Amino acid sequence: MNSSRLQDELKKKNPFEVPEQEAILNLLRTNDYFENRFGRLFRDYGVTASQYNVLRILSGEGKPMPCLEIASRTIQVVPAITGLIDRLEKQGLVQRHRCEQDRRVVYISLTLKAEKLLNRMEGPVIELHRELVGHLTRQELKELSRLLEKARESTGSEEA
Repeated sequence: MNSSRLQDELKKKNPFEVPEQEAILNLLRTNDYFENRFGRLFRDYGVTASQYNVLRILSGEGKPMPCLEIASRTIQVVPAITGLIDRLEKQGLVQRHRCEQDRRVVYISLTLKAEKLLNRMEGPVIELHRELVGHLTRQELKELSRLLEKARESTGSEEA
């Protein structure tokens, strides 16, 4: 029986017990590689992946947003969104504003410094996306996204 590429990479002597195991380990290995590559890029600009994600959410919305709304939109679960916002504020990348109608609600907005940072990062981030998966066709990319979304359905994390 032929070994799989992942089995060879991991120097695994025996085949995977079930195809689901091989698929998930492939996904985890690929995710780790991609996270490391993006992590290095983000470090070059003085931010983490989670900080970049928050800045992109704010930029995409184009207006101040409540802290909890930002947390609900992040790619990875951020258990300590307040601490993340604290660090961004210390870097001068976001500002906090209390809601006048409800003092419990805090709005977060981008600073000019953050907008300039995002503009500088845009090209390198897109280039890294292309470097990592640009060898796939448009159809393959759509299929990959469809399959990953379908796989996430079993986690109950998909929103209807």
